[in-house]
Amino acid sequence: MENTKPQVIEAPAKDATARRKFFKTAAAGAAGVATLSAPMISVAQSPIVFKMQGAWGAKDIFNEMAEDYVKRVNEMAGGRLRIEYLTAGAVVKPFEVTDAVSKGVLDAGHTVAVYWYGKSKVASLFGSGPVTGANAEQTLGWMMRGGGYAFYEELQKTLGLNLKGFFAFPMPTQPLGWFKKTPPKTAKELNGFKYRTVGLAADLMQELGMKVTQLPGGEIVPAMERGVIDAFEFNNPTSDSRFGAQDVAKYYSMGSYHQAMEFFEIIFNGDKYNALSPDLKAILQYASEAVSSSNTWTAQDNYSRDLQKLITKDGVKVSRTPKAVFDAQIAAWDKVVARLEAEDPFFKKVLASQKDWARRVAYYSFFNEADYKTAYEHVFKTKLPK
Repeated sequence: MENTKPQVIEAPAKDATARRKFFKTAAAGAAGVATLSAPMISVAQSPIVFKMQGAWGAKDIFNEMAEDYVKRVNEMAGGRLRIEYLTAGAVVKPFEVTDAVSKGVLDAGHTVAVYWYGKSKVASLFGSGPVTGANAEQTLGWMMRGGGYAFYEELQKTLGLNLKGFFAFPMPTQPLGWFKKTPPKTAKELNGFKYRTVGLAADLMQELGMKVTQLPGGEIVPAMERGVIDAFEFNNPTSDSRFGAQDVAKYYSMGSYHQAMEFFEIIFNGDKYNALSPDLKAILQYASEAVSSSNTWTAQDNYSRDLQKLITKDGVKVSRTPKAVFDAQIAAWDKVVARLEAEDPFFKKVLASQKDWARRVAYYSFFNEADYKTAYEHVFKTKLPK
């Protein structure tokens, strides 16, 4: 067999001195470069820090969902960018987050577009607008694929808001809410309630005869205790129970058209965002898309469990909102929408785009989706409310 042992080729003796001189010079040079560049390395490793405040009370599950987004960004950014999250009220009140981020008082915010509905009622169309037949997941599709996002940025520009926003978590339908006495079964019974909601839902419920007060979540129970309101909705069984809804009301009516679709708005100061490198901008965007799924799974787990806890432990009487109330809400939406479209051509234009999307996307879903309710009733041998 041929010897395959590698050959060792020795350098000529006369080159040894030259080689030692070369390595000695190179080492000295490298040390000099290292000395000169050390401060530069230190600067490069200093992370960009963004202060983000949420619009949510300290106990709200929405804070956990916001922190889930922050966790993804911080891990993917590899130390180059770090978001520090603050709960509602740490710097500004919940309804003030948008302005604070736009002005640079905060670098970022975790909120919902309906909270700046006071600047333009069009803002409610980006998460909490009139019912169209499309659910929250489908309406978020309009935001991301159906032209909604372009309208969102156009409205920001018109209002002079210096923001870059992303969206996440198509929320389940929000309940009609909490009542001290048996919930209304007809449209007539809605009349006169002092009710808490936000955004265009306020216009809707006022059309139905309710006296509406718009409050952030953390102020709802104190308002109920003082008699400022006698009925309210916030969002879901987990958020509601965590701020003590069950301590001030024992009737919970599930299902409504007042906020049948909504999603989180994750915003950044426009100047701070534009100063980032393309890869960090991509991380902020794609983290919002990833956390959308994570938030959905968190909601499924917690909302369902806490609804059962409200029933079995807290003695809350949970009911399905009657069809008569749903029908009255649809009729009221027709009046509200007609009025707003007459007042604001841009509102009409944005809603037309949303309806075009819903007409196609929801149509597909209604024809294709399985009858899950019938399957549930068969498997679990129970009859669900209509």
